[in-house]
Amino acid sequence: MEKLKMHTQDVAEANIEKIGQLFPNCLTERKNENGKLEMAIDFDKLKQELSKEVVEGNQERYQFTWPGKREAMRTAYTPINKTLRPCRDESLDFDNTQNLYIEGDNLEVLKLLQENYLGKIKMIYIDPPYNTGKNLIYRNDFSIGEKDFLKRSGEYDEYNNRLFMNTQSNGRFHSDWCSMIYARLKVCRTLLTHNGIICLTIDDSEIHTVTAIMNEVFGESNHLATIIVKNNPSGRSTTKGASISHEYALFYGANEETTLGRLLRNDAQIARYKEKDDVGAFEWVNFRKHGGYKEDAPSMYYPIYVKNDCTSFRIPQLKWNDSNKEYIVLEQPNSDETITLPIDEQGRPRRWKWGLERALSSKNEMMAKRDRNGEPTVYIKARMNEEGMLPLTVWDDKLYSSTEYGANMLKKMFGATYFDYPKSLYAVMDSLRIGNLENDSIVLDFFSGSATTAHAVMQLNAEDNGNRKFILVQLPEKTDESSEAYKAGYKNICEIGKERIRRAGKKIREEQAQNKLEGGLFAATQSTMVDTGFRVLKLDTSNMQDVYYKPEEFSETSLFEDNVKPDRTPEDLLFQVMLECNLPLSAKIERKTIAGKEVFNVNDGYLLACFDEDVNETVITEVAKLKPYYFIMRDKSLSSDNVADNFEQIFNAYSKDTIRKIL
Repeated sequence: MEKLKMHTQDVAEANIEKIGQLFPNCLTERKNENGKLEMAIDFDKLKQELSKEVVEGNQERYQFTWPGKREAMRTAYTPINKTLRPCRDESLDFDNTQNLYIEGDNLEVLKLLQENYLGKIKMIYIDPPYNTGKNLIYRNDFSIGEKDFLKRSGEYDEYNNRLFMNTQSNGRFHSDWCSMIYARLKVCRTLLTHNGIICLTIDDSEIHTVTAIMNEVFGESNHLATIIVKNNPSGRSTTKGASISHEYALFYGANEETTLGRLLRNDAQIARYKEKDDVGAFEWVNFRKHGGYKEDAPSMYYPIYVKNDCTSFRIPQLKWNDSNKEYIVLEQPNSDETITLPIDEQGRPRRWKWGLERALSSKNEMMAKRDRNGEPTVYIKARMNEEGMLPLTVWDDKLYSSTEYGANMLKKMFGATYFDYPKSLYAVMDSLRIGNLENDSIVLDFFSGSATTAHAVMQLNAEDNGNRKFILVQLPEKTDESSEAYKAGYKNICEIGKERIRRAGKKIREEQAQNKLEGGLFAATQSTMVDTGFRVLKLDTSNMQDVYYKPEEFSETSLFEDNVKPDRTPEDLLFQVMLECNLPLSAKIERKTIAGKEVFNVNDGYLLACFDEDVNETVITEVAKLKPYYFIMRDKSLSSDNVADNFEQIFNAYSKDTIRKIL
């Protein structure tokens, strides 16, 4: 049987394969650091394939770089031997929920998620730590050596992840922050669906650098919007300059076809549509195109004859002249008519909102009327778009206040202040709305913080009966011992985030039940209760002993010892196997007992796994009869050599297509 890898994908190796498919002549071989042959790229040949004039050496080019960028890229591509261990005690509705809360270094978690969430995340929403010079951010191994590191103000967390204080004295104030975010963006991009969207929020300190990084990683042509969010209406005092009242939300798509969604209209916007006809509500708007000129679209510039008393209008007979790219008027106005053209206040020729053909066929949607200057003109019916309105580039609604609907909302929920700068729930909800989420989309936030994203996903599902799922990732950074959170028993940020989800979910379910009872606004759409549970998974070292990965480095005696670490449970092994078998970590898990042995059934028979010892032919036969896509067991699980000899024959008899692997 084939042996499981039990480590993350080697991204560089995958990229070499892709390049090899496009340019097979660029493939070569080399010996790696262990002296083994491996495939590689001949970059000299690749340069010749890509350009007649290669940009290299000291030749000037447009680029954005910083000290440590190359190392950050290497770190993003380096595979790891780690796993995610389930924690039922801290989860909520573990067996039924499709939501995940993952504790650990987000770069390493992202690498693990590449195994089975590649191209499956519809939206990524992240609020990374701002480069204030005070916050702890992830260091990973961007340092160039222990001596250099010891000069820095740094420490390790309880999972042995290296942290550092990004202070001004660091000497690489922007570089370290850029390396941190760059590596994570490189990895997370692969998780987006073909039409996925990422939203990254940031303040003035790194808006320029992170925009350059986002342009490089996601492509400048895939930039959808940079939205200014007024998150602090009262402003934040500064020692110099203006009082800061905003932050930025950068939206990028996975490709050039990706588009932003629309926002719900507020009461004031809906109230504009006061008129009604058989079709529905509308308002009268000037037929003249605001901001559009004749030279942009000559065929949308033509005369309309309006009665002087504005009782009626008509479009005269016209003929298009290709040579002049304009209409020739074949009919003169009557003595009681005025020629109306789309001209602005400065006399410049604008254009109409519709072309001639549509105007002739939609006369019932038009009327003659005097404009605000008293001039006869034409108005058309503007109807409310059912899909909502395009998002503005400035969001200044009071609902976006991170004080009122972030910090104060959390304070009401917990009865104390545990987070200084949580996002406004409604700012995150609207960001997700314009992310064009489908009913069952997955939303990822790998800088989870106070878990506002989870709250927003659940709230959206409650409003439209959706089944969107969230995956949150957060480093279990310790709370300050003098803080209110620590005194209340929350020893790290993750504990606050998980409790926020529990409390928010409970409130949402109570409101759902009450809404159904009273027949409220969303009662008709709420056929099921919102999934407010979450599976807690914690990043840890691999379940496998070192002998599993490097058997050549161990003695013959040690090769026959158990290759699984003694403190790992069967369910720990199952989740590492799920990563490799392309199964979502939220997959349905059932336990079966076959001939006294525990067998895990994942996703209704897609994967069957047994990690017990002394597995006999009865167990193997019953498993084979269930015809799973995958069957996984431990290397030393079979009870005897005779069972091992008959293993393949049993599966060939009952389920020859089952993929059988061992660990």
